[in-house]
Amino acid sequence: MPTTVCMGPTGTITVRSRTRNSQKERTLLRVISLNANGIRAAARKGFFEWMRKQNPDVVCIQETKAQVHQLVDECFNPAGYHCYYEDALKKGYSGVAVFTRQKPLKVIRGLGIKEFDDEGRYLEVRLGSINVVSVYLPSGSSGDIRQAVKYRFLDAFTPHLRKLMRRRSEYILCGDWNIAHKKIDLKNWRPNQKNSGFLPEEREWMDELFTTGRYVDAFRVNNEEADQYTWWSNRGRAWDNNVGWRLDYQVVTPGLKDKIIDSAIYKENRFSDHAPLTIDYDWVNEG
Repeated sequence: MPTTVCMGPTGTITVRSRTRNSQKERTLLRVISLNANGIRAAARKGFFEWMRKQNPDVVCIQETKAQVHQLVDECFNPAGYHCYYEDALKKGYSGVAVFTRQKPLKVIRGLGIKEFDDEGRYLEVRLGSINVVSVYLPSGSSGDIRQAVKYRFLDAFTPHLRKLMRRRSEYILCGDWNIAHKKIDLKNWRPNQKNSGFLPEEREWMDELFTTGRYVDAFRVNNEEADQYTWWSNRGRAWDNNVGWRLDYQVVTPGLKDKIIDSAIYKENRFSDHAPLTIDYDWVNEG
């Protein structure tokens, strides 16, 4: 497989040429995102073996549910990647991670807001002309107290997203956003209109993100099909019957909209109650 190393004044990034769908070879940046619902559990279910076969450039994980000192097995620091973890203070809770082939120019840990940073919800790697974030938005499904936390996060995240938009670099924000944006994004939308994850206020926030906020839902650029979900309840036979929600996104800045080559939700094996989301970008990092 050919390899291209693109040089910039402050660093390099390695990207590979792959042939996809009988098209000509193109420079490709492959990014995978997964809410692992426990990275150790996902490892036991074969996630890292699958990940190696995908040959990604960047992997973003949410809900690691582990402290970094507990991740002693070499699988948690895959060969060929620079690995970064941002843990929650509470053991067995939340946490995000990023694995990247290129050594970042800078790693940003947290939003600078103690309430959310203590829960390990944000990790950013700056790679040059493109930067990647692993983000895990709060869930409000357990009740009013956590829903209020979720709304506080959305309020705080909005100005941060505006700040990122003003940077010269492009951004890929990968994560479990815990919101199904439109009716097409969950199987049973009618009975869920009063439930966290599909509340009108949450959906309006997403509307603003993708309109006035100018961000792009990368998966939907080339895929407007129904029944495209990334999370399934463990109750009943939701997975078997594909009764799911699309809660996991790669949200990108406008300069990447026309660079999206392909996207896929992997469902052949189950590593978590979420499925991995893979998106390929036609991108050369210029440093």
